[in-house]
Amino acid sequence: MVDCPACGHQNGVGSNFCSQCGEKLTRLGDTTRTIPVVVEDSTSRPRSEVSTEVQRAIQDLPPNNALLMVERGPDTGARYLLDTDRSTAGRHPRSDIFLDDITVSRHHCSFIRTDSGFAIEDLGSLNGTYVNRVLVDQTTPLRQGDEVQIGKFRMIFCVSDASLR
Repeated sequence: MVDCPACGHQNGVGSNFCSQCGEKLTRLGDTTRTIPVVVEDSTSRPRSEVSTEVQRAIQDLPPNNALLMVERGPDTGARYLLDTDRSTAGRHPRSDIFLDDITVSRHHCSFIRTDSGFAIEDLGSLNGTYVNRVLVDQTTPLRQGDEVQIGKFRMIFCVSDASLR
């Protein structure tokens, strides 16, 4: 049996995560690996090439809402609306933004709506959260067109023109 370091629950031999709380179980000889930041390559589409449909969706956003568009990763083309004061992103099924990939932590990061716009906060993820390829180590404001990277997912942060006024 393997005891969970967080809640003390006894898990079966060979378990990687606690069946009670989801915490990672460590064993002697375990090593931590991180996924490196994806580097730019020649096959990436330039950010300026946004379809008319996406431009319309951005323009139609209500004030104080934002849109995350997956530009690269397992769900390329997906869009996520940020319309609450706090939206969570992670691999946990109850996340507001469910990113189903092993490179994403269960509770990876939060998008926070403030009086001055939106910000992002890493929640202690294993692989980190990046804004414009810079590791987020504190609550970081987001601006129009910022690239947010969560695991293998690269997303573009967009707000409507009405929100910028």
